Amino acid sequence: MLDIHFIRENADLVKAGAAKKHIEVDIDRLLAVDEERKSLRQKMDDRKAEQNRMSTTIQLASGEEKERLIESMRFVKEGFTELEEKYNKALEEWQKLMLTVPNLPDMSVPEGESDADNQEIKKWGEPKAFTFTPKDHIELMSTNGMADFERGTKVAGFRGYFLKGDGVLLANAVTQLALKHFVGKGFEPMMVPSLLRRETFMGTGYLPQGEDDLYKTQDGEYLAGTGEVATMGYYMDETLDASQLPAKFLSYSPCFRREAGSHSKDTKGLIRVHEFFKWEQVVLCEASHTESVRLHEELTANAEEFLQLLNLPYHVVVNCGGDLGLGQVKKYDIEAWMPSQNTYRETHSSSYFHDFQTRRLNIKYRDAEGKSQFAHSLNNTAVAQPRILTMLVENYQQEDGTIRVPEVLIPYVGKEVLGHTS
Repeated sequence: MLDIHFIRENADLVKAGAAKKHIEVDIDRLLAVDEERKSLRQKMDDRKAEQNRMSTTIQLASGEEKERLIESMRFVKEGFTELEEKYNKALEEWQKLMLTVPNLPDMSVPEGESDADNQEIKKWGEPKAFTFTPKDHIELMSTNGMADFERGTKVAGFRGYFLKGDGVLLANAVTQLALKHFVGKGFEPMMVPSLLRRETFMGTGYLPQGEDDLYKTQDGEYLAGTGEVATMGYYMDETLDASQLPAKFLSYSPCFRREAGSHSKDTKGLIRVHEFFKWEQVVLCEASHTESVRLHEELTANAEEFLQLLNLPYHVVVNCGGDLGLGQVKKYDIEAWMPSQNTYRETHSSSYFHDFQTRRLNIKYRDAEGKSQFAHSLNNTAVAQPRILTMLVENYQQEDGTIRVPEVLIPYVGKEVLGHTS
């Protein structure tokens, strides 16, 4: 959430930022409602002060004068109730409009309407030149008993799956490597809840706009699609000491996404599923653009190094304005090579938000001068399961249909080759 004082003083800049993100928001209406809200609040304060003055006068009066003043007080109170109703109505509309205002994108964010307009800024590794036609992960994992998609659909419905056998061993190996790598970077590991109150989704910006992509329980709670939501709620309504920053977490949780609007995309396999597991890098830092940028690059580098350990070719793209979320200032996507599709597919997403989320969640810290400020927040995928398995099995497949284990994972898997020949 942006500061209303900032919006008032920089209305044209906020409008331009929304336009760059291709997000529709009525800033003029917000400012009009804001003025109405402030005016009604002032009138209520004035009326309340008048009531206090009259109460003091009534206490000192007697006889007919006191009766007259009491009658006047009754009309004052009735007028206050009407003002309060108007104020509450204006406040409700103001709050709803404030939640629609997007954060300003960084100046370095390129123009564009969708992910098709994202710009490649880095490439690492060369896609393997196979001497045979590479199979896709669905065939490889099914043939080698690493996954069962038919029974997954039978049991869980659309996009359902079972991981089994060597698929589980490989997934566990990737998790162990991720823990070693990211904890070694100074991140505190946490296992966080997925079933969360609405407030945490509002605070992180997933609600109200993203409601269609969330699963909701009969008790009014939601299932999160990332550990970021719970982790950001960890310090909700708290004030930290500057010495606690940057606070770096490596958060694990089961994740759930309805994938609303994507029914025709990746309908088979493990690229896009409703239930998955993810380790997420989440950081809180001081209210400094320079520090946010530094940590954004650091988080991205951490994820890149992880893919390099796995020796997976990848590239990094900077997301265009139209591919940014409501709260994101800047975002990188890291995409690993998929031989069967002859293209790169996303494995990591790295974003920073300034104080957009922390202002909503009321997460503050006291700086060296004792001044209270809203912290800045960032997040980046550490590793998402089972998606990363699709890239691993496809890139490490052999002509006989088996899958070579990446060297760095052999100690965790306990063998060098997965699967069996047909």
